[in-house]
Amino acid sequence: MASLQNSPTLHQTLFHNSFPQKHGASRSSRRESISFIVKAAQVPSQSNSTGSLSQDRPGRRQVIAIGSTTPLVFLFNQHSYSFAAENKKGYLPVLDKKDGYQFLYPFGWQEVVIEGQDKVFKDVIEPLESVSVNMIPTGKQDIREFGSPQQVGETLIKKVLAPPTQKTKIIEATEQDIDGKAYYRFEFIAQAPNYTRHALSTVSIGNGKFYTLTTGANERRWGKMKDRLQTVIDSFKIFNV
Repeated sequence: MASLQNSPTLHQTLFHNSFPQKHGASRSSRRESISFIVKAAQVPSQSNSTGSLSQDRPGRRQVIAIGSTTPLVFLFNQHSYSFAAENKKGYLPVLDKKDGYQFLYPFGWQEVVIEGQDKVFKDVIEPLESVSVNMIPTGKQDIREFGSPQQVGETLIKKVLAPPTQKTKIIEATEQDIDGKAYYRFEFIAQAPNYTRHALSTVSIGNGKFYTLTTGANERRWGKMKDRLQTVIDSFKIFNV
């Protein structure tokens, strides 16, 4: 586990500013280094009022989802990959042939560009509802070389997946085998002064890279979103390129 804990590349590069911040939160120097480019029709910001974020507006959400520009995704020959057959109603697929990964994200989320991230999709009304993917090079061949799920999860959550100013707690850490490849999955919460985020992450190694996908939501919406976010986690797979 020492190789993971002592890796400056992991701490500095993996998920640089990746843990989504609630709109209206502290505007630190970390925040200034993030470059957002929303690839969708602009909508009036509701982020200045905590009260507005706490209200669920399905009607407005549907209007945005219907009127939005479909995010750019990489779609390829369905016969070459089994992913297309696994698509679910209410989700859109991402298939990145260049970097060798695939996953689903909820319909209506918009793609944004964040410095240091490979892909990010988020809800424009509920900014804590998002999914991000990141990769860093590694000489390891298997995620288990870094340690147990609990060890890897605690290190990533404390040092990478949440800002150092937030209190974190890992709820569960497990290992899954998918097509002969080991994946670690974590469930955790990160508490800021004005909100708590409930999140899920999955990590694995392939193609000489350490892959991490993280998704989550505001704790107050966890009961509503947890099944959808679990679908996102379950859909993440790495393939050889």
